Amino acid sequence: MKKRKSVKAAPARRKPAERPSPRPTPGPGAESLIRCILVPVDFSAHSKNALRYAVPLAARFGASLRLVYVVEPTIYPADLGFGQVVLPEVEEELVVKGRTELQALIDREIGGVVEASATVRTGKPHQEILREAEERGVDIIVIATHGHTGVEHILFGSTASRIVRLAHCPVMTIRPDVQVP
Repeated sequence: MKKRKSVKAAPARRKPAERPSPRPTPGPGAESLIRCILVPVDFSAHSKNALRYAVPLAARFGASLRLVYVVEPTIYPADLGFGQVVLPEVEEELVVKGRTELQALIDREIGGVVEASATVRTGKPHQEILREAEERGVDIIVIATHGHTGVEHILFGSTASRIVRLAHCPVMTIRPDVQVP
């Protein structure tokens, strides 16, 4: 009996990879993929930068923008052991000022490019942002990453990281060094 010689198959020729166009167009049905974008705003330069990133994204998908500002309850420690004191007048003043500032931000940064609305909520920022996303049925949250480092980050955490972990929709985080072209 003769041994068969094994014949190696010639290696398959690879086709050159097609390079995607720099600005791919959305596929069929993609227009309805993103209809509402939530942008948490604390009026910092970082959150305004995230808003500037969200505006062209909303325009590209024909989506609306929803801005949310969260007023944290103002609690002051009391003297003489009476416990903590809540000052509702301060909170209400911050809510009114927040509404005014949000409208000014919409006028200045969005200027009618896309449909935009705003709300002010009171509570813990990450909880209220997540509630707003759930109640409004937003499709994506665009949030700035910034804030605490070191021991403060360990003690307080990051609102953005909590949103990323707990949100029921996609979250796009915008780092401080990312600038809108």
